[in-house]
Amino acid sequence: MTYSSDFISLFEPQLRALANRTKAIGAQSYMKDIAPFLGVQTPDRRSLVKTITKELKVPTSLELGKIARALWNKDEREFQYAANDLIGIYVDVADKKFLEDHVEFLITHKSWWDTVDGLGSEAVSPLTDKYGCEKLIENWNKSSNTWLIRAAIQHQRGRKYETDIKLVLRYCHEHADSDEFFIVKAIGWALRDISKIAPAQVRDFLATHPNLGIVAVREAERGLARI
Repeated sequence: MTYSSDFISLFEPQLRALANRTKAIGAQSYMKDIAPFLGVQTPDRRSLVKTITKELKVPTSLELGKIARALWNKDEREFQYAANDLIGIYVDVADKKFLEDHVEFLITHKSWWDTVDGLGSEAVSPLTDKYGCEKLIENWNKSSNTWLIRAAIQHQRGRKYETDIKLVLRYCHEHADSDEFFIVKAIGWALRDISKIAPAQVRDFLATHPNLGIVAVREAERGLARI
């Protein structure tokens, strides 16, 4: 038996037992039919994941990557959310190659803002803070994949005064002419976060990028308005 098979054999039947057809229809509609849903609420799913992890040993970095991929292969969206839950619980066991070996695959498969942003919070931000991974994030930012670019722009979210402002603004600058909604939104969130610690730099960025998408401008201005 492997960690993946052990976890899934315990998790899948219990998760499916929590399914709610009405909630599934609503969730699938809200998420633009990106995937089918079981209709399991977030607190219930997370509670189940935590309960099962207490019954199993702590996985290695490789085992964590394999179970995340195995859950990603399941049809219903709650399985991908559970993968993010597991990564968040065990992020301390993830090694320096975890982002390149596993998270990049997850970001670029079954991609939508929910899983990509979840991976950003649970894996990308903490692991780049721990290991740097500068070359990898640079490659993501230069890629043609919308979701890798979004993850790169947002890779320092939540760091507050530890944010490398110069680097994040450079990433924003390099995509300031983009009309891709999910990239423009990511720029806006990055600027909104930076406005809390360096408002003058955000004002300067807005002044020097008159063609910046309105969604990004709106988010930046919201941040500035809260100062």
